[in-house]
Amino acid sequence: MTEVEVKKTQESLQDRLAQVIELLQRQRVVEDLTHRQEGPNNDRVESLVHRQNLVELQRKLDDLHSADVAYILEALPLDDRLTLWQLVKADRDGDILLEVSDSVRETLIADMDDHELLAAAKEMDADELADLAPELPRDVVHELMEALDTQQRERVRSALSYDEDQVGALMDFEMVTIREDVSLEVVLRYLRRLKELPSHTDKLFVVDYEGILKGVLPIKRLLVNDPEKKVADLMASDTVSFHPDEDAYDAAQAFERYDLISAPVVDKNGKLIGRLTIDEIVDLIREESETEVLNMAGLREEEDIFASVWRSLRNRWAWLAINLITAFIASRVIGLFEGSIEKLVALAALMPIVAGIGGNSGNQTITMIVRAMALDQVSTANSSRLLRKELAVGLINGLVWGGVIGVVAYLLYGSWSLGVVMTAAMTLNLLLAALMGVLIPMTLSRLGRDPAMGASVMITAMTDSGGFFIFLGLATIFLL
Repeated sequence: MTEVEVKKTQESLQDRLAQVIELLQRQRVVEDLTHRQEGPNNDRVESLVHRQNLVELQRKLDDLHSADVAYILEALPLDDRLTLWQLVKADRDGDILLEVSDSVRETLIADMDDHELLAAAKEMDADELADLAPELPRDVVHELMEALDTQQRERVRSALSYDEDQVGALMDFEMVTIREDVSLEVVLRYLRRLKELPSHTDKLFVVDYEGILKGVLPIKRLLVNDPEKKVADLMASDTVSFHPDEDAYDAAQAFERYDLISAPVVDKNGKLIGRLTIDEIVDLIREESETEVLNMAGLREEEDIFASVWRSLRNRWAWLAINLITAFIASRVIGLFEGSIEKLVALAALMPIVAGIGGNSGNQTITMIVRAMALDQVSTANSSRLLRKELAVGLINGLVWGGVIGVVAYLLYGSWSLGVVMTAAMTLNLLLAALMGVLIPMTLSRLGRDPAMGASVMITAMTDSGGFFIFLGLATIFLL
């Protein structure tokens, strides 16, 4: 899809969202008007208008892809979201539940009864059921497992046995396997007998009679070669494969590195047990990116933007409390130099500049380090060199921009000594920002925590307190 087509699709989706919101608003206005007016036909008029709006809303939903419906549901307040959810056809419930964010899915599941949940779940594949099962009521999960056949039940249990950040939790069980001793003509006849190919099928998996993976046959080779040739002559035996207990993020990097669409998952004996597909990997990368952004801001979990006030408070106040403590520390640092500020009021005007630039520089450093760690580019061997490089960047930036603000301070207050102190303070605070920007994520990682967890909050606290102390301390020593 070209950039123009993507833009048109997005514009169309925004238009549909606006139309849905307009219909919901129109329905509320009409209901309000009919309630205010008295007359024997009010109930009939209200019922007719209500049905017309609902029919139009349902028609718009039917025209949309499940992912687009999920997008609209996420963009609506809770009452409107549940009104629209009731209009979604039952056979689409499962697809939409898998598309919405975790926080929004929770509100939708809470609005469904057990019968609706079972009907939606029965249409899902084993890997999709494993994704949804932890959020369903226990009795629904139990009844659902009892309704599955033996193979599906074992697949669901297998997927649930792995952590969410392992390959086994993401693998798909729907795949096409063939033997290496048959001809391409036999393979083509076999494929024609299938109702449809599993999604994202770019290769067929070649196994022996015990299910051991021997290689893969790309679809493009199957289509362009002589039908009389054997699979063994054309298959690729050096394919990229994964084990179910491997880290899913390592698999995601492999997908990006080798431009994979699908890849086999094998057990320790080399037996084919599933496959990874690009759609699951893209979802994983998106969720990981969102989690890192939330963690850097000090948010504990993904938040529904229309969540209740209490739930939003619980999600946000942990790091706000920490931030309050660090802000108090910064204020006490300033309090140590009250006498200096009283004697030279210019210090009060200039000290936020030192702290602010330091915080910005520290956030830049910490973002680069967290990204490098996510890509496994940081190791014990290169960490010291990386630290020296960031300190050099901080030193040069401090001298250059500290010099600029030093000149400005001289022009404003007519004091060369104040300008020199400003330059020195800026340089030292940017060095502190670079040091903390490297050490904070590395320390968090060694403690087994997410390197991005509250990183921006901590770096801001460090550069604020440090910036105030350095600037006011230098000013006190050299100016007063």
